[in-house]
Amino acid sequence: MLNIAVCDDELIEIEYLTSLTQEWAKATKTAVNISGFASAEAFLFKYEEDKNFDILLLDIQMKAMDGIELAEKIRETNSSIQIVFITGFPDYISRGYDVSALHYLIKPVEKEKLFEVLSKACDNLKKEEKFVLLSVDNESLKVNLKDVIYVEAFGHSSCVVCDNSEYNVKLPISDIAKMLDESFVQCHRSYIANLQHISRITKTDVVFDNGKSIPVSRRMYNDVNMAFINFYRGKIK
Repeated sequence: MLNIAVCDDELIEIEYLTSLTQEWAKATKTAVNISGFASAEAFLFKYEEDKNFDILLLDIQMKAMDGIELAEKIRETNSSIQIVFITGFPDYISRGYDVSALHYLIKPVEKEKLFEVLSKACDNLKKEEKFVLLSVDNESLKVNLKDVIYVEAFGHSSCVVCDNSEYNVKLPISDIAKMLDESFVQCHRSYIANLQHISRITKTDVVFDNGKSIPVSRRMYNDVNMAFINFYRGKIK
């Protein structure tokens, strides 16, 4: 599932780009979730709660915070989101090189060009994706690491928990840990959490974006909290 955001201060543009993106998704058989935002501030408010956006179609000229400023804030902690600038004025294009924009589209956006850019963004995301291969019920299953919320130990077995599914694996949590990358942190002897899905950390719990929580041990709290801070400062890529 691709999470795509359309950010533009004109409702008609949001509706138009959303409609074209839905056409692209249908034509390429890509599962998408599309969200519209009428200002950079509205997107940033949502982004602070949920950073799991893959592609951002971003208008440059907006009131208050403009698209370039928003992109700069996003790039402080996120180098993987595919940013596509939408502008009515080619003069603004040179401002975006510092934020590693994927492409620029001039209004009115042509369907063919948007399709091409979305496909390129999708290819880039696939190159960056990391997977883990799990043996579940005598079958080999490929699971995207970014979809894993946490791992829970049950004796010599483990449960890999994703947003809409759980996979019981006959491996100890120590073996699962070896399969994971630097986006994961052990917060308890029986739990490993994905930093990408954490919304906050208390003295006793790790709380995820979906509202679920798991315990954090007193011994591990400082390390977990520092890993969380560093992750969103962009020190972990």
